[in-house]
Amino acid sequence: MYIKKYISPFKWYAIAGFFFKMCEAVLELMVPYVVSLIIDHGIAQHNTAYILRMGIVMYALAIGGYLCALVCQYFASYTSQSFGTLMRRDMYKAINQYDYEILDVVGTPTLITRLTNDVNQLQLAVAMFIRLISRSPLLIIGSIVMSFIINWRIALVFCIVAPLIGGTIYLIMTRTTPLFSHAQKVLDEVSLITRENLSGVRVIRAFNKQEQERTRFKEKTAQQRDEQIHAGHLNSMMTPLTTVIVNSGIIMVLYFGSFQVNTSTITQGDIVALINYMNQVLLSMYQLSGVLSILTKAAACYHRVQEVLDIHSPYVDGNKGMPESYDHLIEFDDVSFSYAEGHALSHISFVVDDHETIGIIGGTGSGKSTLVNLIPRFYEATEGSVKVKGQNVKDYPFATLRSMIGVVPQLAVLFSGTVKDNLLWGNKNATAEDIQQALINSQSAEIINGMPDGIDTMIEQGGKNISGGQRQRLTIARALIKNPEILILDDSASALDFATDAALRKALKTLSCTTIIVSQRVSALMHADHIIVLRHGELEGIGSHDELMQSCQLYQEIVRSQMEGGDAS
Repeated sequence: MYIKKYISPFKWYAIAGFFFKMCEAVLELMVPYVVSLIIDHGIAQHNTAYILRMGIVMYALAIGGYLCALVCQYFASYTSQSFGTLMRRDMYKAINQYDYEILDVVGTPTLITRLTNDVNQLQLAVAMFIRLISRSPLLIIGSIVMSFIINWRIALVFCIVAPLIGGTIYLIMTRTTPLFSHAQKVLDEVSLITRENLSGVRVIRAFNKQEQERTRFKEKTAQQRDEQIHAGHLNSMMTPLTTVIVNSGIIMVLYFGSFQVNTSTITQGDIVALINYMNQVLLSMYQLSGVLSILTKAAACYHRVQEVLDIHSPYVDGNKGMPESYDHLIEFDDVSFSYAEGHALSHISFVVDDHETIGIIGGTGSGKSTLVNLIPRFYEATEGSVKVKGQNVKDYPFATLRSMIGVVPQLAVLFSGTVKDNLLWGNKNATAEDIQQALINSQSAEIINGMPDGIDTMIEQGGKNISGGQRQRLTIARALIKNPEILILDDSASALDFATDAALRKALKTLSCTTIIVSQRVSALMHADHIIVLRHGELEGIGSHDELMQSCQLYQEIVRSQMEGGDAS
């Protein structure tokens, strides 16, 4: 039960909030009784001193209730905000432990909505629960008890009115809860469309699809609006129905009370007190229904949050240390891999030795990125084994395995902050010399020299204020500054011109690491020690450029398609 887990550290704050809210309710219950005393013993008997004295009592009750409410508000706010902070922390931690497969299935938009909107709804529910869930039932029960103390015959009206109000609220709530739950799912879809439009605004404008996207957004928001309106229409019936019931109860109190006033078995002050208690029942029922409405929405949000916290990656962290000796740095032994939607790799086997440069080439969707993502264990082989330094990658702790590997993914991502902040992701203890050397090797030195503040230049979110080629070179520098034993470049030079690409490959040759280059360009791979050729997830050939030109038809076709005259040798 996650609610208990996140409330427990602040349970005394919550209990204190409950206590002070109950004190406020008790003080509020005394007000109608004091009013009846003022009417019967003050106004009826023209006793001004008594009226003033009871007026001071009423003022003291009001001040006391106000102070209790303030204290309760503080404890409720502290508990709810602390609760939300802990929950978001654990959700963020859980999301960061998801493997790529889980992230692919769950999707980013719904995770963002759950981490923000859903947790906010739960925070509100916790605060309102502390503030009102104790107050409203106490006022309802207390009002009925006080009415029985005043006159048990007329108080029987309360026993009829209270269940009718409660039944009405229950019927409406049971019908609105599913609607609110579905509205949250539609909100996820609105978030998805918004994110796609914001991140893909250049593509949308390039294809002149603004109107089409506006229509798509309008339709989805209209659906979300209709869901909320439908729920709101049902919810709006609550106020008039309960008001009719309560007003009917008041009429009954006045009707039966009038006979007893004439026979002097009840006073006018008691009638006023009974009417006030009846109104207190109504207002408390309203508040209780509001809390229940919030709680039903929160219940739907809780299940969504629970799903995030309950998802655990099947990838178990290994516990073996680094082996002392090994035959091959990397070894793929009959490796196959499947995504949820289909097969990606089939029976791949090859070895890579220290300080080799390996190229990987193939058509779109041939499994190139999937193959290299198995090495740092971003994905896990469905069949076979992937070994690094003679040991299965499953046996390494994630931190140990990934500390050996520098990865430059297809999508060059930089984070908001300075250039230096981004580079230090690779090695937080890097010296100025380390940074400069990484910039030189990645062909990024000229980029930094051209920036107004040099290495302290601010990078916008996603690196939107620099070009694609500059982003790629800086992400390569970030990987190089780590000084990895294995460097994986997953089509990370696609935005570079041929001269820069050639200079980068020449610089990489001077490094004492094993380099794996995924590329669509033959020119980027032809000087590699070995080139792996993939087609639809299957190994078509492996060897040097010259060997593949003699033995691999697919490689020959790729070379001919890229080099004029068809002569690749």
